Amino acid sequence: MLNTLSGRFLILTTAFVMLAEVLILVPSVARFREDYLRDRLERAQIASLALLADDMIEMDLEAELLENAEVLNVVLRRDEVRQLVLSSPIPQPISATHDLRDPGALTLIGDALHQLLSPENELIRVIGAPVRDAGLLIEVTMETRGLRAAMIEYGLRILILSAVISVLTALLLIFAVRLLLVKPIKGVVRNMQRYAAAPEDARGIIRPTAGIRELREAEDALSSLQTELTHALKQKERLAQLGGAVARVSHDLRNILASAQLITDRIEASEDPLVRRLAPKLVNSITRAVSLCESTLAFGRTEEPAPTLGLVRLRDVVQDVIDGENLSLEASCIALDSAVPATLNLRADPEQLFRVILNLVRNARQALESTGREGRISVTAGEEEDRWWIRVSDTGPGVPAKVREHLFQPFHGGARKGGSGLGLAIASELVRGHGGHLTLSASSAEGSTFEIYLPKGDGTL
Repeated sequence: MLNTLSGRFLILTTAFVMLAEVLILVPSVARFREDYLRDRLERAQIASLALLADDMIEMDLEAELLENAEVLNVVLRRDEVRQLVLSSPIPQPISATHDLRDPGALTLIGDALHQLLSPENELIRVIGAPVRDAGLLIEVTMETRGLRAAMIEYGLRILILSAVISVLTALLLIFAVRLLLVKPIKGVVRNMQRYAAAPEDARGIIRPTAGIRELREAEDALSSLQTELTHALKQKERLAQLGGAVARVSHDLRNILASAQLITDRIEASEDPLVRRLAPKLVNSITRAVSLCESTLAFGRTEEPAPTLGLVRLRDVVQDVIDGENLSLEASCIALDSAVPATLNLRADPEQLFRVILNLVRNARQALESTGREGRISVTAGEEEDRWWIRVSDTGPGVPAKVREHLFQPFHGGARKGGSGLGLAIASELVRGHGGHLTLSASSAEGSTFEIYLPKGDGTL
């Protein structure tokens, strides 16, 4: 109960109402004390009338008058003459004097609190103005025992009444809150649970009906979110189905193209000049098609293993890449060089790091080959306090501005005509698996530079 919105609202409402009642209680008790003392002054004035009517009254009657007035002495001041009208023995010295002719609110509250906190029976003097202008002032001496008991009784009645009012108010408020807030919120929660069970079912999307503006805004936002999510899930399902179909088609097409590639090897040996001139173009086209199929199948494998991290001598990995690419550059005017320190070791998966650097170097080589002019590809590396960096630069034509917008997205980032756009996407994904990132740091007509950053710690950069 206490962990629910209704339970906590009940407790807070009761506490706040009780606090308000306590703040009202203190002035109320102070007012009650003032009325009590004025009542004793009026009783004393009435009792003194008996003496004014007859100067000689018996002592028993005087004691009875004082007892009924609940005072010990009565003094009247008439015509500037102070007269002790009624008197009885004083049991103890007077401890305080209270003037009720023009009291301030703070004075009354302070005197009332002092009275409640003083359990001893004290003797006090009370001064006030007589009723009906029957003199200049009236003064009585009285004990505080009865006054304090009456104040406590009055305060308890007020507290009990306040508690009852607080509980009733809280119950009414909790009923209103459950009706206006809790019930609609529970409806939203039930809708979210129903939608979570079947997010593809559009019937589970919430229909905003709340009359409260804030709750209606929440329902509108939830409805928009659920609509977008349902649409995204349906699109994802279609893309998954399309991806599966593309993978199957790519697999079969790769086998067909492999057979065609074997045939083109025979065609290249033909003595016909026209065939010998057209055969290389046919071979290149088939090779690109096979490469596209293989890249598509590789990217479609979602079971790419997590990197097995260990200390890797970067220079050896880069040299393996350069040696492999040099086999294809025997008759080319493109130069490959490396400036990786021999002592540089970094934490990475050697096989995946090889694939990343190979993709970048091969992309640079193919970009340079497309220009038909000389070029250079350089691989450099170094380290900083919290990371390692690897830089692959070329003197190629640069990456077109339109291609840079989706450079690392699959099937979008291919700058080379006939490319699949998967090489950079795969390389970026492998680098992210290491906790680092791959960026295009520079690109112009003088060449491009790709940078790999790998963290030295456990976190990503």
